[in-house]
Amino acid sequence: MQVILMEKVVNLGGLGDVVKVKDGYARNFLIPQGKARRVTPASLAEFETRRADLEKGQADKLTQARDLAARLEGLMIQVTRKAGVDGRLFGSVSHSDVADALGAQGFEVDKAAVRMPTGPLKQVGDSHVEVALHPEVIATITVSVLGES
Repeated sequence: MQVILMEKVVNLGGLGDVVKVKDGYARNFLIPQGKARRVTPASLAEFETRRADLEKGQADKLTQARDLAARLEGLMIQVTRKAGVDGRLFGSVSHSDVADALGAQGFEVDKAAVRMPTGPLKQVGDSHVEVALHPEVIATITVSVLGES
């Protein structure tokens, strides 16, 4: 299925690109999320009339993401979990735990934006975690996992 992108999508294209994607990806993700529309002569004409507004909206989102990234960069959050004497946690610290801890400090971040390259944290200590605020903006924070007996 061919779709026209209404915003930048990672590994797919930028605003206004006409790309061919699998039908299920378009029907189940891109179109319901408002990230794309089917390519028809009417949708292409509508896109061209709204292009300036969409580009301005994208620029605003990018500016907001950069501002938030500047505030988040280098931030340290602490999460306390039950741990054994050897420092291994009973359970783990996941994406949603990090997003909740950021929310408690006043930073509204979606849990899908939290990237943990090695998976959930299962040890007491400090770890670096990436927060993808925009396809072009990634902030690195430090998560300090504290153990309680």
